[in-house]
Amino acid sequence: MHIQRRFLMAGLGLAPLAAPSFAQGARLKIGMITTLSGPGGYIGQDIRDGFQIAIDQEQGRLGGQAVQVLVEDDGFRPPQGKAVAERFLRNERIKLFTGVIFSNILGAVAPDVLDGDAIYVSPNAGPSNFAGRECHRNYFVVSWQNDSLHESAGELANRLGYRRMFILAPNYQAGRDALAGFRRLYKGEVVQEIFTRLDQTDYAAELAQIRAARPDAVFQFHPGGLGIAFLRQYAQAGLLASIPQVMPAPSMDAGTLAAVGDAAEGVNLSSHWNSDFANPASLAFVAAFRAKHNRMPTYYAQQSYDTARAIGAALRQTRGSIEANPFRTAMLRADFASTRGNFRFNTNQHPIQDWFSLKVERVNGQLAIVTKDKILENHADVFAAQCRI
Repeated sequence: MHIQRRFLMAGLGLAPLAAPSFAQGARLKIGMITTLSGPGGYIGQDIRDGFQIAIDQEQGRLGGQAVQVLVEDDGFRPPQGKAVAERFLRNERIKLFTGVIFSNILGAVAPDVLDGDAIYVSPNAGPSNFAGRECHRNYFVVSWQNDSLHESAGELANRLGYRRMFILAPNYQAGRDALAGFRRLYKGEVVQEIFTRLDQTDYAAELAQIRAARPDAVFQFHPGGLGIAFLRQYAQAGLLASIPQVMPAPSMDAGTLAAVGDAAEGVNLSSHWNSDFANPASLAFVAAFRAKHNRMPTYYAQQSYDTARAIGAALRQTRGSIEANPFRTAMLRADFASTRGNFRFNTNQHPIQDWFSLKVERVNGQLAIVTKDKILENHADVFAAQCRI
């Protein structure tokens, strides 16, 4: 086992559980631990709702296997996420998990899941430590490896001609991965780097530092409510007119755009997917999501939908079994049509995929996130070489 065994099974009263076999008509339980409250609450709702769309399309099944998704709120708190995981393992005997959004919460949840001989499939968080030396046979990421997301933003800043960048992100695992990833591909000068607090709501001090530094542009990673607050205050300070922003998808999604409005116009961002993608899988997903929820899906909903589809493809091949070795072999085939187009798993069970530049523009008088160009093709994370599975 490569992921650090931070929590001993004996101390939890847990023992490895045999992979269950399902009689015809029996439902496979899937444990979804996600953030449904606090500043990331809408993200968790989209994680839950995107996953459910895939189940709806199979009339309550994934890959032909009847499923039951047990959804619990982690409260934006690692200890709460850990407690839910322990309860799911012990009381519900769940062997397949998903749902975590934030990397610090995943750091509390994943070790218990994997020590319990269960499988975790991430629809969002992809921290660097679990992608390299601490990789694990039962751990998959369908969204991205954190650094790769921000490497794409670094390449976008290069293409936009920005030579001096001010960069900032919250001080937790994903934020540290964000700034490291941006620096990895960005070729210009980073004039200043700041870590904000994960619970921060007032960015006046940071905005004053940005104004004083006079960079060509700002790179900022603040997902969910953090991004809404940052962008609103940035616009209110009058900085958007003189210092543009380059950001990754989590800092500007459909929810952020709806909340911020005109202040978002002209923002450049990078992503692996956008709601205007024209491939059949994406068109079908967006149509189904909007019909059911009367809102545009975020990247989070799309990633969770793809996660469900990847799980379904594996279950179809194993005929509903989640015995670790056959399920892993089936997952690695990635035998499903991804909404993003090109997708395959690397040797560390993280994605190899394309990245695109997007921009907030007016379309028929309404603000929309519009896909512009491909900026990275078949891009893999740098940590796969350290993984020994």
